[in-house]
Amino acid sequence: MLGICRGRRKFLAASLTVLFVPAITWIYLFAGSFEDGKPVSLSPLESQPHSPRYTASSQRERESLEVRMREVEEENRVLRKQLSLAQSRGPAHHRGNRSKTYSMEEGTGDSESLRAGIVAGNSSECGQQPAVEKCETIHVAIVCAGYNASRDVVTLVKSVLFHRRNPLHFHLIADAIAKQILATLFQTWMVPAVRIDFYDADELKSEVSWIPNKHYSGIYGLMKLVLTKTLPSNLERVIVLDTDITFATDIAELWAVFHKFKGQQVLGLVENQSDWYLGNLWKNHRPWPALGRGYNTGVILLLLDKLRKMKWEQMWRLTAERELMSMLSTSLADQDIFNAVIKQNPFLVYQLPCFWNVQLSDHTRSEQCYRDVSDLKVIHWNSPKKLRVKNKHVEFFRNLYLTFLEYDGNLLRRELFGCPSEADVNSENLQKQLSELDEDDLCYEFRRERFTVHRTHLYFLHYEYEPASDNTDVTLVAQLSMDRLQMLEAICKHWEGPISLALYLSDAEAQQFLRYAQGSEVLMSRHNVGYHIVYKEGQFYPVNLLRNVAMKHISTPYMFLSDIDFLPMYGLYEYLRKSVIQLDLANTKKALIVPAFETLRYRLSFPKSKAELLSMLDMGTLFTFRYHVWTKGHAPTNFAKWRTATTPYRVEWEADFEPYVVVRKDCPEYDRRFVGFGWNKVAHIMELDAQEYEFTVLPNAYMIHMPHAPSFDITKFRSNKQYRICLKTLKEEFQQDMSRHYGFAALKYLTAENNS
Repeated sequence: MLGICRGRRKFLAASLTVLFVPAITWIYLFAGSFEDGKPVSLSPLESQPHSPRYTASSQRERESLEVRMREVEEENRVLRKQLSLAQSRGPAHHRGNRSKTYSMEEGTGDSESLRAGIVAGNSSECGQQPAVEKCETIHVAIVCAGYNASRDVVTLVKSVLFHRRNPLHFHLIADAIAKQILATLFQTWMVPAVRIDFYDADELKSEVSWIPNKHYSGIYGLMKLVLTKTLPSNLERVIVLDTDITFATDIAELWAVFHKFKGQQVLGLVENQSDWYLGNLWKNHRPWPALGRGYNTGVILLLLDKLRKMKWEQMWRLTAERELMSMLSTSLADQDIFNAVIKQNPFLVYQLPCFWNVQLSDHTRSEQCYRDVSDLKVIHWNSPKKLRVKNKHVEFFRNLYLTFLEYDGNLLRRELFGCPSEADVNSENLQKQLSELDEDDLCYEFRRERFTVHRTHLYFLHYEYEPASDNTDVTLVAQLSMDRLQMLEAICKHWEGPISLALYLSDAEAQQFLRYAQGSEVLMSRHNVGYHIVYKEGQFYPVNLLRNVAMKHISTPYMFLSDIDFLPMYGLYEYLRKSVIQLDLANTKKALIVPAFETLRYRLSFPKSKAELLSMLDMGTLFTFRYHVWTKGHAPTNFAKWRTATTPYRVEWEADFEPYVVVRKDCPEYDRRFVGFGWNKVAHIMELDAQEYEFTVLPNAYMIHMPHAPSFDITKFRSNKQYRICLKTLKEEFQQDMSRHYGFAALKYLTAENNS
């Protein structure tokens, strides 16, 4: 690319020479034909030898100029010939003789047309920075803390991945919450040529906690100051980004700007686009010292090796200590201290063009930095108002942001052609497992789903809960898709304890859920509900994977394995906590059964006691669950005995039994081979029985199934013969696995199935 740009510059210079040299020559000759303001004819026919003005010297001068003009014309003719030959074969010649390939010239995958639309008009190729080698790794550092910031990071990363053509290495300075969320997300995302390293932000607090900070980012907003100390000592340069950044171009273009640094320049920054540091926003406004308008630290290029040699740590600390004596605290976190250092040492900064950080903050003047929105490369939502900020092009910016917010992250799992990826054990194991499957098997898609890795975003909303100190706490566990969102508020009203939910959604649906939850007073008032997004992929509903995700991320010693369509009785949470003590669940293998009922009415006056429920059962308002279509599923609960029971009673396992139970958190997971409709709970209860769990029915507990439209999966089960055949095959294979794993005791499951 660099070679081509140089060639084009030569071509442009030569073209200008061809065009302007003859013109200048003729102007010179024409100007020379005037004397005393009067024109002098140069035509031989009009020359007058007898004129006193026509001397031998002037004739020689004219002849000399004519000879020179002919020489220039001959040189131009030869030059034009050379240029025409170079133009016809130049690009091929450059490509054939280059020893390296560059990332500016080669894309990856199916997003080229969309990328072209977004980046169009940014700048000419020859006006760009020196190109970055195709497989050169680009290092990016981001400070991230908490649940909301973790969501923002995902959108930022999507925009970077969408445009990128190089391997990426993300350095995430994260607190414990963000690390848990993002580690799981990237592990399940499995994007090729992307490496993630985490650095404990909590360990860095002592480095900056002495600095009072009024900015909403809190202590984490100061941590970019200590990156030279935090990041690996062999890392020479890094791009540092705020979480509220959206890229509209390939990040390699920004990485290439490092080549423009000269002398002692170690910081690449864009000028601040508000009048904040000019101190004229309001009366008595007193900002930190800055050079002119100051610089914004939402996008920073750091030359780490040089900063370390300059003793950056000592430099910023001394500056901060001096300024805090009069300023008392920072208003814009690390940005104030960076600017104070630059004020004293202006030679440190390389000023980036403003399109590398278009700041949509309050009082912004960003509109003056670009002529057209297509010129933009990085958009920075650095106002607390975020998408509600005022700007004449805010609709364009908002739509660009929403594009990446709702973009299917699975589409970003594309390989970088020609760049070798680091060996990934999880990816290799997955490929090995898939290669062992027979693609001609009619049940191939069912079997494949068992090994599908679904991108997972844990704790999509704020979660805050400390389990009860008496070790009796119980979490309600359930899974759902978009068509069951309406059940969330009702469940929260019926169950005051902690809840763990796995939601199966697309990226766009996840944003719809977020808006729904944020608009609900009931959901926003509850901080003990963990929402875990499992992103859609494949044609089946991975019901047991969802249950496992929800089960895995509970913080209580016990869990109530329910379904989203059930409303627990009022007070069930406290009743279960008493029951785990009464039945010594901590020291025994028990599964406490909560009897299940159902109503066919969409509007139900929910029974407030067992006596009221029995009355409704007698009147036909309620029924035992699935008694008319799947009696075997809950018959072993022995509802006749439950009607009069006052103490817990034990029941035995029977074929197809699938009650809703309370168990310890260390119980076995659900078997992932069962997807969609059929046998997903039955298999789990069978394994509990194989592990010698004792099934105990609670006499004063109940739950009621609310009516809803049939799910897509049950429709497929009923209408698709092959679906039912594959389910039967998977069931038989599961029973065989049980026999191999649990031996002679598991033979009863085969016998029971044959007799049922």
